[in-house]
Amino acid sequence: MSTEDGERVGLRERKKQETRTALSWATIRLTVERGLDNVRVEDIAAEVGVSPRTFNNYFSSKAEAIADRHLERARRIAAELRARPATEPLWESITNAALAQFTLGQEAEKESTLEQRWLAGVRLMVTEPSLQGEFFKANAAAEAEFAAAIAERTGTDVARDLYPRLVAGTVGSAIAVTMEQWLRADPPVSIVPLLRDALRQIAAGLPIP
Repeated sequence: MSTEDGERVGLRERKKQETRTALSWATIRLTVERGLDNVRVEDIAAEVGVSPRTFNNYFSSKAEAIADRHLERARRIAAELRARPATEPLWESITNAALAQFTLGQEAEKESTLEQRWLAGVRLMVTEPSLQGEFFKANAAAEAEFAAAIAERTGTDVARDLYPRLVAGTVGSAIAVTMEQWLRADPPVSIVPLLRDALRQIAAGLPIP
């Protein structure tokens, strides 16, 4: 493949990802405004300027479109973990990889837009019964992403060794518990220090308080 062909393929893939992301955010926004049952695929597609068929090419349901934001953030954490220096201790790398994604949203958008939409999406996924199945599927896929990255990092085999899957499950649980605490906090708090503390406790072996 020539450089020019490679650039065209890369551009197509970026555009496809941008469309997928836009459809996911539009689904979250409209569902928050109207309720899941009052949002049609046609409404979501119109928000993004594409056809309903395009939506169906990316997602099998509105629930999958909403849960996709959670899964995509997990994929970015796994990618960040792969990019961390090989000499960095594992749990330091995991913490830095996770915090990089959560901090990114807060610094980029602070009080509005992206982070608030993501918060709304998380609330939908954990409180709307019809969405919880997709949320569980997204969590399972996220753990598989983590496990593969951890296996590469540690030279273990994700199919045969317990270690990468145990670590991935622990990281996934830490993120889930942190999000639950964050959603219930009154007054509201930043998610970043909560997640940092959760991962710090795990890295220390969960000593009794």
